[in-house]
Amino acid sequence: MRIDPSDLDAEKAYRLITGIVVPRPIAWVTSLSGGGTVNLAPFSAFTFVSPKPPMLAISVGRKAGIYKDTAHNILNNEEYVVHIADSSLMIAVHESSTEHPPEVSEVEELQLETLPSERIRVPRLAAAPIAMECRFRQCLEFGETRSRLIVGEVLVFHVRDGLLQNGKIETEALDPIARIGGPRYARLGEIVTLKPVFQTSKSES
Repeated sequence: MRIDPSDLDAEKAYRLITGIVVPRPIAWVTSLSGGGTVNLAPFSAFTFVSPKPPMLAISVGRKAGIYKDTAHNILNNEEYVVHIADSSLMIAVHESSTEHPPEVSEVEELQLETLPSERIRVPRLAAAPIAMECRFRQCLEFGETRSRLIVGEVLVFHVRDGLLQNGKIETEALDPIARIGGPRYARLGEIVTLKPVFQTSKSES
């Protein structure tokens, strides 16, 4: 089958590409509105872009020409927290994608407990196994839909006890969830460990 992207509108192209680029990790993001409301939303267009300093990127799209509250909050306040959820939080992650007015807190709606962050004003979720306090660094817009790629620097990592072994996260213990096409999610399947291959150190010295 051959598909010409020029024949697809934004909605159809989104459905196609989100079924192809799978599985996708989920950034579960808390941010603060201008009025001090704690907003919460999941983003599955998510990756890291730099190890030193550690920097993360999320892509925030528009609906009916309007950006999600998270984009406004991050650009206005330049602070936010990226969480990694485990499978016990799958329903909460999904429900947090429900669209609400900016003055409605998804955290309160879902009755999620928060903890104060150390370096920023935005609180973090107590239940998440990993939380990363972030400072906004750069925003780039792409495509006809002007999706915003928002890059932030991680100021502090909060990692649940027992997840870090020899400097690495134990993925099975983390039990992360991933997004696939539609309102569907996935957990880890079989993990295959191969022998290490030579790689040059990422440090310059």
